[in-house]
Amino acid sequence: MPSPTETLKEVEETLHSVIESLIDGQKGLQKLGDELNDPTLKLYFLEESLRRAEFRGDLETILHQEGVHDIKESGTASGAVHRVWGELKASLGGSDHTLLETAEQAEDAAKKAYKEALQTRLPFPVRQLLSAQSAHIQLFHDYVKTVRDISK
Repeated sequence: MPSPTETLKEVEETLHSVIESLIDGQKGLQKLGDELNDPTLKLYFLEESLRRAEFRGDLETILHQEGVHDIKESGTASGAVHRVWGELKASLGGSDHTLLETAEQAEDAAKKAYKEALQTRLPFPVRQLLSAQSAHIQLFHDYVKTVRDISK
């Protein structure tokens, strides 16, 4: 059985990984929302960007409660690549369909981060929160995929 210190370290590492993904999502969704032409999609993406910030805040609160105060304010390298790729597509006159493809790829990365997090040993309240956030991200991914498919 792991010691409380080992468990805290595992929770900390797991939450840091998800937080990095949320930072990527927050920045990427805001950027894509700014570039989308459809006003409804634009608003939905900007709202979803704020939701990612909220999810991140919830996870950072858990870390703060556990005494972890050094939380990096950066995303992942792959997230930066997705944002740059999205910016390039937009600058080349990318259609909403093209931007939605980029969003779906980024959401695949978010789903993966949550899946990996949920495969680790976590206290029940943390697992419950991650499960709820993961379900929301899956719904958003499915929505983006559906809208992308009908916008061809």
